[in-house]
Amino acid sequence: MNPKEKKIKLAVNGGISFGAKLNAKQLTVIADYMNDGDELELTTFQQLYIEVPESQAILAKEKFEEVGLSCYPVGNFVKSLRTCNFCKGEEEEGMPVAKELNRRIAGKAVPFTLKVAYTGCPIGCGEPMLSDIGIMKMRDHYHLYVGGKAKGKDAEVGSLLLENLTSEELYEAVEKIITVYSQRGKKRETFYKFLKRMGRDQLIS
Repeated sequence: MNPKEKKIKLAVNGGISFGAKLNAKQLTVIADYMNDGDELELTTFQQLYIEVPESQAILAKEKFEEVGLSCYPVGNFVKSLRTCNFCKGEEEEGMPVAKELNRRIAGKAVPFTLKVAYTGCPIGCGEPMLSDIGIMKMRDHYHLYVGGKAKGKDAEVGSLLLENLTSEELYEAVEKIITVYSQRGKKRETFYKFLKRMGRDQLIS
């Protein structure tokens, strides 16, 4: 690789499964796109940021996906879903629902980076209460929280917006919230500030 060639930053992770893990084959493919001295940035949202040559970006994505890595854009987009470790099992904690929700929303353009988190039980290992949008599975239904803020002196937990949703109702509600934010949010306005300006009722009206 030409170290002087322009590079593009990609966000990659191992997808939604039991814990945030990468296997040896995935690490080897990532290493193929790194020069000596290059570094990986590990984000708090279960993603690795890697820079690849612009001319090889499409091929790199294909290679990553071949070994089970998911690729996402970096910048003002909906982040891939942060999840818990599904310690009680795939079906009991709703892994299929988490995967489908991620498929529907991850990578959508928004005014400012949007973080969505999911947890399969009330313990909340996925930290949904500290994310812009948080989902907590309660038995066979889902509670939806909004407005969490993990950083700063004004940090606060999210508040309950909707409860006892079916999976389809959850998908619809989250997609609607993201649509409202993308259409009515100001450039580089965080979701937290947008919510304070517009009010919670505007999200579901």
